[in-house]
Amino acid sequence: MAASTAAASRRRSGAPPGEVRNRAMARSESLAGWAFVTPASVIILLFGAVPIVWSLVMSFQQNNLLSPHTPFVGLRNYRTLIHDPAVLSATEHTIVYTALFVPGTMIVGLFLAVAMNRQIRFINFYRTAAYATMAISTISEALVFIWLFDPSYGIVNYGFSLLGLPQQQFLNDPSQALFVVAVMTIWGWAGFAVVIYLAALQGVPRELTEAAAIDGAGRWATFRRITLPLLSPASLFLAVWLTINALQLFDEVYLSTQGGPLGATTVVVYYLYVQAFQNFSFGYASAIAYMLFIVILVVTAIQFRVGRRFTYYRS
Repeated sequence: MAASTAAASRRRSGAPPGEVRNRAMARSESLAGWAFVTPASVIILLFGAVPIVWSLVMSFQQNNLLSPHTPFVGLRNYRTLIHDPAVLSATEHTIVYTALFVPGTMIVGLFLAVAMNRQIRFINFYRTAAYATMAISTISEALVFIWLFDPSYGIVNYGFSLLGLPQQQFLNDPSQALFVVAVMTIWGWAGFAVVIYLAALQGVPRELTEAAAIDGAGRWATFRRITLPLLSPASLFLAVWLTINALQLFDEVYLSTQGGPLGATTVVVYYLYVQAFQNFSFGYASAIAYMLFIVILVVTAIQFRVGRRFTYYRS
């Protein structure tokens, strides 16, 4: 009975048996794919898209998440943050940190990648050790650097004493704390830069460097004229990626300085956190978050536009 029904269905559709089977298999594969994707899609929608839309709505409200009364205030939160001196100070700290962190991480990563792009004993161990910084949790990283830069019994001050240099306050000094945070995060992200640059270095054609050597070019000239231009796509990627992360700095500041001393390490995201979870000004904090989002979009677009002029893509 079932066979006769299927045959009748094929006759009505006018499709050959093989095509009908292919369509049935495609439908079953599609259903199976949606069955696997749906749980992840629901989670992303619930914990990603919904908070994004909700925070956008809150940025136009006076909202503390405690009172059911959430009056609409329009652009008042955005006008307030433009004239808020604390936001201006946090922005300045974020810019200084980004200017230190991004080129610092790229330079350290490039130096280590070039040093490890060779066949020497234990090279796999060195490469693993370089990337291990990315596997260490932010909490452990902060604790290690707090201990290293402790003004009373830290190893760095101990080394200074052996060299006859004056003792420093580091994280307790408003003029030094942000630099210490930058060093901490450069160390933590250097492994990521090493992996990206090492992969790019191994893609540099050997025949180009050999031809340069035959023409009499030294190592530095070969690196500057051939290797460095071929690394420009990796450099552009790292510049964009590290800038986005720098503008969203929070974990290291929260764990090591709590924005201090005297607000010297209060960056934009930490100030946002203070407004949201200490002052319960969620509407104002949402406005800061969206303003930061717009800034990141603009900065990324500028980086891509400018970076393409100096980026060499090998065909």
